[in-house]
Amino acid sequence: MIPVSLLIGGLVLLVSDMVARIVVAPLEIPVGIITAAIGAPFFLALLLKQRGRLA
Repeated sequence: MIPVSLLIGGLVLLVSDMVARIVVAPLEIPVGIITAAIGAPFFLALLLKQRGRLA
């Protein structure tokens, strides 16, 4: 599970960096903003899934 997490995490950061450089071509968006935009919905989905189990 850990090697898969490492690969997926690296891939997410790589894609986030590419998107941050391409979206506004002459400027760069901070990678953290793109990563948060990807991670926040995923985190909320995990929370809602966990909340459904406890209820």
